[in-house]
Amino acid sequence: MFNSLTGTITGKFSKQLFIDTNGIEWDVTVPETSLEGFPSVGSVGKVYTWMNHYENGMDLYGFASMQERSMFLDLLKVDGIGPKGAIKIMSSVSVQDLITVLEGGDVSVLEKIQGIGKKTAAKMMLTLKGKLTIPVDIEQKGQNSGCWNVVVQSLCDMGYDKKIASDAVQSLGNAMKMDAAFEKLSQQEKEDVLFKKALIELAN
Repeated sequence: MFNSLTGTITGKFSKQLFIDTNGIEWDVTVPETSLEGFPSVGSVGKVYTWMNHYENGMDLYGFASMQERSMFLDLLKVDGIGPKGAIKIMSSVSVQDLITVLEGGDVSVLEKIQGIGKKTAAKMMLTLKGKLTIPVDIEQKGQNSGCWNVVVQSLCDMGYDKKIASDAVQSLGNAMKMDAAFEKLSQQEKEDVLFKKALIELAN
């Protein structure tokens, strides 16, 4: 079994990547969220791979990082999720957001992700919560609040611990991404909403 392919990217499409390695062009199925992680067409890139060999043929799946592939393999451990289902889930949500939701144990947020229903969400939590093969760096998760730094700083100015405030804002921010109305707001309006929600959560 090969670990990766390195060659010239010859095509990038919805859930599909073409890569040429010394005259052999590979057709690789990839998550939508992985596409931006690959170089532009005509450039040399690397694809981390996993092959599914079955009775009537084989499919090659690819990922922009080893972390993405690890998440894919973790999803395959869940009863009822096959390779195509895992790709569909990963096409709807980033690996980091999926890690945050799974580690946070918020089934309601998980259920809102495209490709996941109530039964599948429950199975995912039972199988993967606290058992992901991807190392989860708690300190890094706090830093990933990124665009919510203003909210975190405002909470810190009120006397809240930075890590506690950052974790709360990150969790709320991930949950609110599933809200279409929230996504239509301006950045300042989003910050105001998150600030109010974080105050309520931290006060409890």
